Amino acid sequence: MKTLLVEPYYGGSHRAWADGYAAHSANDVMLLTHEARFWKWRMHGAHLTLAEQAADLLDDPPDVVLASSMMNVSAFAGAARRWIGLAPIAVYFHESQFAYPLSPLDRPDQTYPMVNWSSAAMADLAIFNSEFHRTLFFEQVEMFLRRFPDRRHGHLVPPVEGRSIVLPVGVDLQRVGAPGVREIDAPALILWNQRWEHDKRPDEFVRLIETLVEAGVDFAVAVVGERFVSIPESFERLPEMLGDRLVAFGFVADDEYVDLLRRADIVVATAEHEFFGVAIVEAMAAGAFPVLPDRLVYAERVSEPHRDRCLYEDFDGLVERVRWAIERRAQAIDVGRELSASVQLFDWSTVARAYDVTLERLAMRG
Repeated sequence: MKTLLVEPYYGGSHRAWADGYAAHSANDVMLLTHEARFWKWRMHGAHLTLAEQAADLLDDPPDVVLASSMMNVSAFAGAARRWIGLAPIAVYFHESQFAYPLSPLDRPDQTYPMVNWSSAAMADLAIFNSEFHRTLFFEQVEMFLRRFPDRRHGHLVPPVEGRSIVLPVGVDLQRVGAPGVREIDAPALILWNQRWEHDKRPDEFVRLIETLVEAGVDFAVAVVGERFVSIPESFERLPEMLGDRLVAFGFVADDEYVDLLRRADIVVATAEHEFFGVAIVEAMAAGAFPVLPDRLVYAERVSEPHRDRCLYEDFDGLVERVRWAIERRAQAIDVGRELSASVQLFDWSTVARAYDVTLERLAMRG
């Protein structure tokens, strides 16, 4: 079966998703991509230029199209109709613009939620990366559509929801490997491996580190992750505050990143926006003890009976759980090993087959 995978924002986690599926699928997956720049422009204009590329790439129509939600799927279906024919289209929602926390530099804009909604409505299948994301999307769509003056699409929401499913992001966990042996005599290593943006609440993480320093707790810190134009102002305090206890700061090569995953005792998230959490899954697979907010997708990542120990409701709970993991290191290591086994289902060796089956069924219906 021939699958055309369309990714207008081919970088970071989007590129890892596209490449991962292409590499692990049993089918022929052809990539149609643009560079990972100017995400708003990609959502506005990529459908036309990707349609041009499709004309050069395709000798005959694919069996199915798998499109990223970073594109206007409705517009692409029209622009590329001569080359994709009647191939059914699945749209994959890595993220959506509903309920996204705006930065101080942004203003509300209904354009991008509408692109997300029209893409889901146009697609033959809407795929979400978590149940949390799927549920939130349709809750927010209902409220969003009430803002408009007439013909509000409300009658379309139930059938679109009825043809929506959840398929996780595949993660290359084989490169991470099984949890290694932690050096319990060395200071516990706290890992931050999120995007350096406001929705991950870096200020809250720095406040945690300041609190631990003031309390005289012995630990080390690694702060890595995808960086953009500027460094969060609060992060600029970390090098002077921590000195040689800051073992990594900024971009690191993948082999060094994997080494940090395998050395980290604790992985911390403070996000107010997360639909899946690839970085957290990677750290958990390596055996790190997760300290995560009791909100968003995180309850799906931590199995019982460890949720109360790993999930926090407020800042005091965050500090308490990190200190527990530092002071009861052996117990935290045991919990980390148990949770490592629970996230192995996200490895591409398992996930790619689920994608294949889903898309094969869609192609047969189409």
